[in-house]
Amino acid sequence: MADGAKTRKPGGSSGAADRGGAADRGRAAGETELAKAYRPGEVEHAIYQRWLDADVFNPDGKGSRADWSKQPFVIIQPPPNVTGSLHLGHAQRSTVEDLMTRHARMQGRPALFLPGLDHASIAAQYVLDKLLAKKGETRQTLGREKYLEAMWEFVRETRQTILGQQRRVGASLDMTRLRFTMDEVSARAVREAFLRLYREGLAYRTEALIHWCPGCRTSVSDLEVIPGETTGSLWTMRYHLIDEKTSAPDPNAWIAVATTRPETLLGDTAVAVNPEDPRYTALVGRQAMIPFVDRAVPIIADAVVDRAFGTGAVKITPAHDQDDYETGKRHGLVIITVLDDAARINENGAQFAGLDRYEARRQIVEALQARGDLESIKAHEMLLGRCQRSDDVVEPRLKTQWFVRVAPLAAAALEATRSGRTQILPERFVKVWEHWMTEMRDWNVSRQLWWGHRIPAWYCPDGHTTVTADLAGPAACEVCARPAADLRQDEDIFDTWFSSGLWPFSTLGWPEKTRDFERFYPGSVMETAYDIIFFWVARMMMLGIHLTGQAPFHTVYLSGLIRDPYGQKMSKTKGNSVDPLETIEEVGADALRFALVNGTAPGNDSRLGAEKLENARNFTNKLWNAARFVLGARPASIPAGAPRELPARDKVGPADRWILSRAAATVAAVDEAMSLYGFGDASQILYEAIWNEYCDWAVELAKIRLGDERLGVDEREATWWTLVEVLDTYLRLLHPIMPFVTETIWERLPHGAQDPSLLIVADWPTIDADAADAAAEMEVAALIDLVRAVRNARSEARIEPAAWLPLDVYVPESLGPTFEVLRPAIERLARAKPLGRELSPESVRRGVAGGLSVIAGEIEAVVRPAARDEAQDERDRARLERELAEAQGLLAAARARLANEAFISKAPPAVVDGAKARAAELEELVARLAERVSG
Repeated sequence: MADGAKTRKPGGSSGAADRGGAADRGRAAGETELAKAYRPGEVEHAIYQRWLDADVFNPDGKGSRADWSKQPFVIIQPPPNVTGSLHLGHAQRSTVEDLMTRHARMQGRPALFLPGLDHASIAAQYVLDKLLAKKGETRQTLGREKYLEAMWEFVRETRQTILGQQRRVGASLDMTRLRFTMDEVSARAVREAFLRLYREGLAYRTEALIHWCPGCRTSVSDLEVIPGETTGSLWTMRYHLIDEKTSAPDPNAWIAVATTRPETLLGDTAVAVNPEDPRYTALVGRQAMIPFVDRAVPIIADAVVDRAFGTGAVKITPAHDQDDYETGKRHGLVIITVLDDAARINENGAQFAGLDRYEARRQIVEALQARGDLESIKAHEMLLGRCQRSDDVVEPRLKTQWFVRVAPLAAAALEATRSGRTQILPERFVKVWEHWMTEMRDWNVSRQLWWGHRIPAWYCPDGHTTVTADLAGPAACEVCARPAADLRQDEDIFDTWFSSGLWPFSTLGWPEKTRDFERFYPGSVMETAYDIIFFWVARMMMLGIHLTGQAPFHTVYLSGLIRDPYGQKMSKTKGNSVDPLETIEEVGADALRFALVNGTAPGNDSRLGAEKLENARNFTNKLWNAARFVLGARPASIPAGAPRELPARDKVGPADRWILSRAAATVAAVDEAMSLYGFGDASQILYEAIWNEYCDWAVELAKIRLGDERLGVDEREATWWTLVEVLDTYLRLLHPIMPFVTETIWERLPHGAQDPSLLIVADWPTIDADAADAAAEMEVAALIDLVRAVRNARSEARIEPAAWLPLDVYVPESLGPTFEVLRPAIERLARAKPLGRELSPESVRRGVAGGLSVIAGEIEAVVRPAARDEAQDERDRARLERELAEAQGLLAAARARLANEAFISKAPPAVVDGAKARAAELEELVARLAERVSG
């Protein structure tokens, strides 16, 4: 059994004899007093500025203590929109990314948290267009060049907003490496990547049916179309058959078709039926007349038709429906476009030309009804795709666009996850990943916008295409050598996700083999929201592997969404959203960070509300107050500013050994949780260790020992150094989650010779082999349980908390020495005078009459109130019955566990033995409680 264990060896000394040498080597602490209350707003700005001044965020900086023999830890920040402001999702993800970086930095690894901003093509244009509209301007009135000038001016003004807000949440970003998805390094990477894909035949230009957003006036990818259930209408209308003799529509013969989009009949070029449908066998091969445009179209048979849908006959509009487009290709149908970019009917729409799609729908339905060709209108449940950005209903449209062939790229990305080179957390998303990556269609990378990377493709009058990575463009057509003056650059820009897909390596200087690229690629962890795993993670994996030969990171950490306390999605319209900046002003950045991490797990949504934030603030204050006591309780024999010493092992008491052992166990538990990305678990482990063990018991027990004049100076010093040692350990462990308050407190603690001036670069605690003290943990925990049980019994008996009452106790012989050492503390904490010790449990039980019975493990006790009535007896009995029921429940669970063959066969022998011992303890406890209740 260790007399005084330590949890790490950062350079402190051990024992009073070494005090002078340590003082020579160590750095004296600064001002040791803490303010009465912790006020985050008064310290956070100053602390962050100290970090910046020390240049500790930069792994190459003057304040870095990075050991370059260790594997670098790299997180490339998912870049927030340059026009945005910090929302709760940003705050949560920045916290998770930052805590991983801070943890690695304290481990001595070169840690890079590289910041960036996303040009956010559609989002930025959406915001700027609204601002221009207030001035009476539009994109079109300004023209491309002036519009882009206005955009650059706009983002220069807005970029500082989000960067300053990242600072407020405590993100330790290396701003010397700040990147922007529209800077020249990123632009060079985009051009080079596209050129390589083009030369390899993986980028191609073709006419195809794409998703079109009439609000944003651009194509959007499959993943940017958000399907939503809605109740629409199913219209059944008549297409009159063409009389085979007269070639005119037969007013008495028709085929009825069902559709959810009657306005697109203007572009119909066929009617389709299922070849197995006997209702229409005789009509296959005949023609029907499309109303209003007077177009005769064939009736075709195709297995794509669902006989149970509507009438079993459907209209085919190849230019405005994906299934119809494929059907049209199979049957060689004419393709007629009837909607323009604004979703208005174009010149092919007869008398409806110029109408909005929905107005055209209304008028077409009315006209059909007037002609007697509308059979029915029925409510119909369906999925309607909307643009993720504008919420407009998207339209399938035929456009000439650039595409990337994804099959070979996706196959390589799948191989990386299947082989384990890249892991996805949580694992349940792997199946979803597999599904999407095997079902992915070629990626449309063209966007009909102005703000973004313009596609580096030029076209000559002869129809040739030249692609180059040269910023100046090609000197001539690479096919026919026409001069540059004859060439026209593609008007479109790239999908934002194309440049974002290059982010893990373009930020490091690729395609150049820069020093940063060589040292920091591939990265370590990509943290992002689970809802963009295919928007972004898939693109990064595909492009990273193909262009660099390596997966861009070894772990994908997927964060969940933050919901309100009732599980509802937060939104301003619902009034349940939380503004992180206002929250920081109110409770501090540390409280917000802790609340965002605590109780979370990868991929799971979490809940956040006032109660959770208040609890986090209370935790901050609890830590502050404990530290304030420790600093103020320094024995006079220890000089102010003395360097930190490890507690003298032969002078510490049992409570000291207990908390040192618990601290060592906490280090091990936090290490395990961090290694498994269980940051929510790590935060809860620290919450319980600091609040429930250190603050509630270690500090309270130490107060009594520090004030006990019967003890020697060395013993009281050992107790104080124990408090300092454990507080130091917990501040280091907690720092990644709550950096500001821990840095503020740690600055005032005594430090060892090897300690730096800032906690952010101090050593992460390591476990010492001598730290564990099972006997001290068991003995002190048993006596703490006794005090808890006594307090509970007194509370339920409605006894004044400050009242001193006699307490008779039986403790097993094995606990006797520790009991006697802690007798003064038990007396004070249990308000017990006199505190008698009985030699057997029977002697305690004989004295129960007129007292409050207490059972705590193997310990039995009786509290003797000054006066006792019948109501008090009933409350005491009710308490014992509750304790019995609780113990019986625990015993049943323990027995069920031991009856589980899977547990017995698979669990380590030590775990099984522990479960058996626990069951035996519970059996004994149930028997003793049952005896008290029945007596």
